[in-house]
Amino acid sequence: MPNELTSFIRETFRKQNIENAVIALSGGIDSAVSLTLLTIALTPENITPILLPYGDQDMTDARVICNFNHFNEKKCLTIDIKPIVDQICHMQQIETTDQLRRGNIMARVRMILVFDTARKKNALVCGTENKTEHFLGYFTRFGDAASDIEPIAHLYKTQVRSLAGTVRLPQQLIDKTPSAGLWDMQTDEKELGFSYAQADQVLEQLIDHHVAPENISLPNVSPEVITKIIARVDANAFKLHVPYTFSK
Repeated sequence: MPNELTSFIRETFRKQNIENAVIALSGGIDSAVSLTLLTIALTPENITPILLPYGDQDMTDARVICNFNHFNEKKCLTIDIKPIVDQICHMQQIETTDQLRRGNIMARVRMILVFDTARKKNALVCGTENKTEHFLGYFTRFGDAASDIEPIAHLYKTQVRSLAGTVRLPQQLIDKTPSAGLWDMQTDEKELGFSYAQADQVLEQLIDHHVAPENISLPNVSPEVITKIIARVDANAFKLHVPYTFSK
């Protein structure tokens, strides 16, 4: 699979007649795998990794994956998004307790900075979305979901983790608890209310095998969790269809 994906990346850049790439690194497994595939396909000289912490947010793991792929410190761009986010939140009167609104602002500010850097460098923006996040609607529209190329969007989260082992990522990144890094102590699975392993089993039945929701039964996932996952898919399905357009 890594060879197929790097060929896809290389061919996409060739068709667009663009040599450079920009990618935002969070330190999570998705961006780590995406950067690694990108590096194999294009070489580090053509890639600009961008670290986008909010204030003193820990970016140690993002630097680990940069070092793993042989990027030196000067090649990795770091931009603190806190001044911009705080100014927008002040203007919009968004309270610090309104975590979802603030999180969306963070994701969209990062998107602006990544795409502006891409414009400056005549580059494509490499996204890091996976199939699980996509169908759960666990992304910010015009934020972390904005990209020019998505190398792992066809892979469920558990498949991304398996691919991370195949390309021999550092174990600390493979074992890391998934987090969007949008507020202190935030983790994906705590916010979702179920694990990615559970979600992937349900989504495989629902999306890949077209099993009707009422017929999904899994030995390792309780009926209550199955219901919660399907409800999440249904509640966020609009994200996959907007903008709504008129047609005769």
